[in-house]
Order: sequence, then structure tokens, then C-alpha cells
Amino acid sequence: MTAVAPRPGSPVTRIRVEGAGRSGYDVLVGHELDTELPAMLGPDVVRVAVVHPVALGHRGAELQMALAAAGYRPEVVEVPDGEAAKDLSVAAGLWSRLGQCGFTRTDAVVAVGGGATTDLAGFVAATWLRGVAVVHLPTTLLAMVDAAVGGKTGIDTVHGKNLVGAFHPPAGVLCDLSALATLPRQEYVSGLAEVVKTGFIADPVIVDLLGSDLVAAQSPAGPHTRELVERAVRVKARVVSADLREAGEREILNYGHTLGHAIEKVEQYRWRHGEAISVGMVFAAELAVAAGRLAPGVVAEHRALLSALGLPVTYRGDRWDALSAAMAVDKKNRGDRLRFIVLEGVGRPVVLADPDPAWLTVAYEKVAAT
Repeated sequence: MTAVAPRPGSPVTRIRVEGAGRSGYDVLVGHELDTELPAMLGPDVVRVAVVHPVALGHRGAELQMALAAAGYRPEVVEVPDGEAAKDLSVAAGLWSRLGQCGFTRTDAVVAVGGGATTDLAGFVAATWLRGVAVVHLPTTLLAMVDAAVGGKTGIDTVHGKNLVGAFHPPAGVLCDLSALATLPRQEYVSGLAEVVKTGFIADPVIVDLLGSDLVAAQSPAGPHTRELVERAVRVKARVVSADLREAGEREILNYGHTLGHAIEKVEQYRWRHGEAISVGMVFAAELAVAAGRLAPGVVAEHRALLSALGLPVTYRGDRWDALSAAMAVDKKNRGDRLRFIVLEGVGRPVVLADPDPAWLTVAYEKVAAT
């Protein structure tokens, strides 16, 4: 992975993801990036499916007009908002639309929306004709720093989150910071959990930047927003470049996600992803302490930062049995063995496989709300 400074006269930062497909792809961070879309689609694309959630109908219409003006044949496809989009019936509906429109292997999908939209559209692109190009236009902080980068795609089943999916690197990602201005505050704050994660696992400067102005950090108008996005994307790009298919290092990106995904499932996805991951990170930190891997002070740092940003650090104490059952079918497991990413210090993530059940109980007691 290489990061290139903005070109003279251009506000765009290009972050290269290598080792994904034949030539890798660029993640662009900046403002008003629609003009970059044709270059990412490439010269052979004719039909473009613009996939967007209900709430972004106006954005889908804008892209439809822009693509038509550029000579493409756009087809706008509306999907449900949020996690409801990541359903097999929705994916089947998209496959049907692609078939009706005669999409070929040289056509493309454009996903505009949050993480659920990029997960769904990426999965459909990965499976249509065994793979067509997809370009992601993430509109939430969560999608910019996590879901849209890395080539993971997926849909949910009744048994858990993202259990059906494929690795399908995009042709490019456009992180248009202008989109963040319209996000509800709590949606933006939820995305900060994934930013915090990258700080704790790989880039302590992120933790310092967030802590330097906790009030401003909760707004996309804050002075460090662009740097935080770029640093978080660089962490993910570096890890993904080295390990596309999660055979090793990429596992560290799952910090906080084992319990976090379980909370989402138990709550029937009424909790925001970042809120669940926030609790999951505190749990993972407490688990590391119980296992003798981490100093208690780092847990206190987790709690202080996440709480100050407006993210939860506790969860219902009466849900441990349900959470344990959900974690038992987590896609990161190996056989019947649970696997957690824990820290041995800030920036020092490791795998903790098959932890002592007593450690799990102690860790959960620490995050259980009274």
C-alpha cells in the first residue's frame, strides 16, 4: 500500500490498495469527487447499476443523470435502508434487475450509501457472472473507513451477520467528505468506533487526535476529520494489501467485532454497528486483562475515550447466554474454537484462540450494565 499526497492544485488524496486483483485500486479522499467516477469505471463499461438505499433517492438520481451525460446507460436500483438490505431476497431482486437489463461482464455496479449498501452491492457484483466491477461511493463515516475498503462483501442470514459473502475488491472507492455533513450526529459518532479501532490496533496518533478535542471529534466539521479518515483508511489499506482473504494479519481488523456482531444479532440490528463494536472493544480489552495480556490502564483508556465520544461501553447483564450462542457461529471461529483479537498494548494486536470460559465470564461482568 502506498499513500500519495494531494496533487498540485487538487484536494484529492489517493491511497493505493495493492495485491487486490491484477493491479490493485485507489481509495480517494476529498470533496466533490463525482468527476473521478468514470476513470474508476474504465473504458469498457456500458451499463451501470446505481444501487442506493431509499433515503438516498436524490443522490441516486444525481448519479443517474451524470452517468447518462457521460455516455453510460445507468439503471438506478433502490434497496432498503440499513441492515435490512443485506438479505438474500434483496440480492435476488438485484440479480433479476441485472438480468433484465442485460448486464455483461464488462458492465459495472456503483454502490452509493452506507456499509450495508456497499456490502450488498459488492456481493451482488461478486456473484453476477462470477464477478463484475463495483465502485463504492460510501456516504457514512463507517463505510468510508471500514465497509467500502478491503473487498469484503456479504449478506446476513438468520444465523448471524455476514455469514454469506465473497472477497471481491472494488475497482475503486470515492470517500467524498462532503457526504458526511448531512449525517445525523449519532450516525457519525457510531462510525467513530471503527476509527477508534484502527487507532488501538495500529495507529496511536488516531487516539491522540480524537482525545485532543473530544467535542469537535463528534462532528464532521471538526478540524481533524480528514486526517482521521485518511489515517483509518491507510491502516486498512496496509492490512488488506498484505492479506486480502483474511488468512493472517487481516484478522486484526476484527478487534471488538466478535461480541459486537453478537450484540447486533441479539438486538435484531436495532443497535448501530459502531455502538455494538464499541462495547465489543471494551469486552476484548477486559478479556486481554483477564488473560494476563494487557495492563488495566489500557482498558481505562478505552472506556474514557469511547464514553467521551458518546459511544456505549456497557451492555445488558442478562444477555450473556444469548450472546454466547451468537458468538458460537461467528464466521471468525475455527471449528468449535472461539477466536478473539485482543491487545498486548496499544498497536499490538494478537489472536486469542479458545480462551478460558472463566476469562470470558469475568470480561463480560466488567461490561455488564447494572
